[in-house]
Amino acid sequence: MYHRILVAIEHSPADQAILDHVQQLAAQFGSELHLVHVADGWAARNFDQLKLRESEEMKEDRDYLQRVAAGLAARGLKVSTELAMGDPADELIRLAQERNVDLLAMSTHGHRFLNDLIRGATADKVRHLVKVPVLLLRAQ
Repeated sequence: MYHRILVAIEHSPADQAILDHVQQLAAQFGSELHLVHVADGWAARNFDQLKLRESEEMKEDRDYLQRVAAGLAARGLKVSTELAMGDPADELIRLAQERNVDLLAMSTHGHRFLNDLIRGATADKVRHLVKVPVLLLRAQ
């Protein structure tokens, strides 16, 4: 059913909720998990245009992706990782299409109106524009 699942992770405690859930899906369906973190700081958003080096934050994000992937692989799951750069919603939508995934999974924070305006409402934009099923799990 799900051959390849794109899992958006934030490099925060909110990741555990979605990771616990997709591990079970991947084990049940033999799916590959494609872990993606979107770096969205100034350096990441201008990385290509200004030919910048990776910031310390980006290096830490890449290390985090590798640690999470290693933990999942140790459980016998197929895992790949990708550090994307730019607007999180735009990058997740693009990657869902380009990486040929069957499901996009991400956690949400359950913000309300004003906080969504301030934080950008990534999950809302993704769920409206992505062409594959989206699994949204509220972080604890």
